[in-house]
Amino acid sequence: MTSRPPPNIVFILIDDLGWVDLGCYGSTFYETSNLDRLAADGARFTDAYAASPVCSPTRASLLTGKYPSTVGVTQYIGGHGAGRLADVPSFGFLPTQEFSIARALRAGGYRTWHIGKWHLGPRRCWPDQHGFDVNIGGCEWGHPKSWISPYACPTLDDGPDGEYLTDRLTDEAIALIESADDRPFFLNLWHYAVHIPIVAPPELVTKYERKAANLGLDRVDPIEIGEPLAVWHQRNARVARRTVQSDPTYAAMIENLDTNIGRLLDALDRTGKADDTLVIFTSDNGGLATAEGSPTCNAPLSEGKGWVAEGGVREPFIVRWPGVVAPGTVVRGPITSPDLYPTLLSVAGLDPRPEQHVDGIDLSPLLHGEPFERGPMYFHYPHYSNQGGRPASAVRDGRWKLTHDWDTRKSTLFDLDSDVGEQHDLAAREPEIARRLEADLLHWVQAGAALVPPRNPVAEPYEDLAGYFLHGQIHPPPMTTTD
Repeated sequence: MTSRPPPNIVFILIDDLGWVDLGCYGSTFYETSNLDRLAADGARFTDAYAASPVCSPTRASLLTGKYPSTVGVTQYIGGHGAGRLADVPSFGFLPTQEFSIARALRAGGYRTWHIGKWHLGPRRCWPDQHGFDVNIGGCEWGHPKSWISPYACPTLDDGPDGEYLTDRLTDEAIALIESADDRPFFLNLWHYAVHIPIVAPPELVTKYERKAANLGLDRVDPIEIGEPLAVWHQRNARVARRTVQSDPTYAAMIENLDTNIGRLLDALDRTGKADDTLVIFTSDNGGLATAEGSPTCNAPLSEGKGWVAEGGVREPFIVRWPGVVAPGTVVRGPITSPDLYPTLLSVAGLDPRPEQHVDGIDLSPLLHGEPFERGPMYFHYPHYSNQGGRPASAVRDGRWKLTHDWDTRKSTLFDLDSDVGEQHDLAAREPEIARRLEADLLHWVQAGAALVPPRNPVAEPYEDLAGYFLHGQIHPPPMTTTD
């Protein structure tokens, strides 16, 4: 608990932003002066993780304080895919029985606002059914139908022709901040950027085309073609790994996003709210680096979105809280998505809800510079991804990470302190550590009743049925619509 008055909370979640997509995390091509300033004014976490390598499960985890397998949302909503293993069911929405962090903060006196992407189910599961007083732009969409107005979004009025979506969502966030009274607010700003389709203001694209040319990047083939995708409905495609950050349109998208974060921070300063506001910035999964255009590169991390490898789940994570978090702090202890829920309750001075945030750990000691040990973190993605990833689970415990492939039933062990790129499997060299972590991971899967994909009874894919075999939806408990 903190003795300070409850702070305003601004939680900024970006879609598909990679760990090294910011200058303060090592990018030399993308320009992110405002986010670099945010990190310099607060804490930059080096080992922060999304709970899943795809969006909907991470979003569900952040809102509930639970791992995706505990919630039952393990696949992006609307996703499916069979291969050598059959698919397993996943909730097609976030059940309203979950007492979300927005509900908890609202019960504690906060105004609650959601702006931007939701992707957690149909109308009966939109943000207003999960504790938000305001919903602007949140619906079942996984990505915008258009980055340029008219948007055709059911929860966002069209703007003038040519208006860019990231600009507009930031305008809406600033308007809410400017309208705020003395009650603390929780602004849940979940930008659609930088999800595909990759579209950016033309003048910025031109800037990065020139920058790429000046650096000689336009003469470098950035894509390495790899193995066929394992999911049957994309069996004719191959993994396409980007090896260098050089896409001008993606870079322009990043800069526009950074500019808008700067506008938001300026609004907090202008309204006198900055010193009383906790700002958190992160991403829902790793950068898109192996398929669907592969617009970014996550090196030195391996792979990207859709994989439980580091490139798919390790994220930028920045916290600014004036008077509490010392400027220039670098935090190296691992954290993960479910931790947000109990942490926000703590910083708001509210009692924990352990029956809800069963998988989350309160990180507030880290923010106060106190000793903290997170303990093991778990990942469970029992699906084939559209980016080349295969059904897998993983555990990180200290410096060690063990990944278990459900197809081969093989586990690999990496020392992330010396091998962040996961290039050297140490399972044979460190058999005791490998056995201990594998036993721990499999016990966690079994104890949590996490679904494991069985062998597909159909040996070969054939037309029109590749995504159908044993794919289904869990039927959740009856819906409720009140808090």
